[in-house]
Amino acid sequence: MQRRDFLAVLATSVAATLAACGRSTLESAAGRPTATPTDPAADAVLRAPAGVFQAPTDIVRVPVPEGTITMLPGQGNHVALTVDDGTNPEVLAAYIALAQRTGLRLTFFANGSVPSWTNHAAALRPLVDQGQALVCNHTWSHRDLTRLSEREIVTDIQQNEQFLTNTYGSGGRPFLRPPYGSHNRRVDRTLAALGYPGVTMWWGSLADSTPEPSSQIVANAEKWILPQRLVIGHANHPGVLSVMDRIVDIIRERDLQPVHLADIYDLSQLPPIPPLPTATPTATARSTPTGTPTATKGPTPTSPPTGSPTGSRRPSPSPSSTHSVKPKPKPSS
Repeated sequence: MQRRDFLAVLATSVAATLAACGRSTLESAAGRPTATPTDPAADAVLRAPAGVFQAPTDIVRVPVPEGTITMLPGQGNHVALTVDDGTNPEVLAAYIALAQRTGLRLTFFANGSVPSWTNHAAALRPLVDQGQALVCNHTWSHRDLTRLSEREIVTDIQQNEQFLTNTYGSGGRPFLRPPYGSHNRRVDRTLAALGYPGVTMWWGSLADSTPEPSSQIVANAEKWILPQRLVIGHANHPGVLSVMDRIVDIIRERDLQPVHLADIYDLSQLPPIPPLPTATPTATARSTPTGTPTATKGPTPTSPPTGSPTGSRRPSPSPSSTHSVKPKPKPSS
C-alpha cells in the first residue's frame, strides 16, 4: 500500500468527522472526500509490512465460558488485541488502516454514542463482513454499570446492540466489556440474562485510555503481548499513532498469531436475543458535566486475577493459566 492508497483508505473513515470540525477536504478521483492524517499515523502504518498476517487455520473453537474471560484458553501462540472506546477518530481510523494493510485481526469494543463508530463504518464494516474484525458491546453510554439500576443496564446495553446491528450487522454478542472494567455479581447476572455469559476483561494493557507517551505504549506492548494474552488498547489518544508498526513488529518477533474472539470461541450456539428498543438511537458523544467528550477508563488495573469469583475489580495483567479465573476483590479507591 503506497502513501496515496493509505490516505484514501483513511479518508473514508475520517472525512465526515473532519468536515464537521471545519477542516478542509479534497476530492479524490473517485469523488470521495480525502483528508491528510498526521505524519506519525501515516508513516507508522506504512512502515508496517503489508499482508504479514493471515487468518488462523489451526483453531478448534471452544464454548463461550461463563464468568470472566481474562485470557485465551489453553496453550498456544495466539494473541488477541482489543481496541476500546474510539473517542479519537484519527486513532480509530489508523487501527482500521493498519488492519487493512497487515491483515491484523482485531476485536473492537464500541460505544455507539461515540460518533467515530458511525463515521468509520464504511471502512470498518468490510473487515467485519470478511471475518477479519469483530465489533463487540462496550455499552451505549460508557457509564459504570455498577452504579446503574438493572433497568438502566438493560436499556443501555440493548440500545448499543441495536446500533451495532444496524451499523455492523451484529449486536456484539456474546462479548461485552464493562466500562472501566467495573462489574459485580449483580451486573454479571444481568449481563448473563442478556446473552453475555462471560464478561470480557483482559490480561495485559497498553494503558493508553489516558494520554501516554509513545515510548511507554511500546514498553507496555513489549511487556504484555505474549502467548494466549488478551490485551486491551484504546482508540482515544494520539500516542499510539507513531508506534503502530512497533506493535506489529512485537507480534511478529514473538511468532504470535493474531486472533479476534470469534476465532477462539464457538458462536454457533448462543442464547436467544431479547427484544430490542424500537427507537433508533442517535450517535452523540458522551460528555463530562462541562460538555467535553471523554472516554477514560482510569488507571491500569493492579489486582491479580486470583481468588474468589466476584469480578468487582479489573484484573491486572499477571501470571495466570486459565481464562476462567476471576479478579480478586480489592477495596475501592
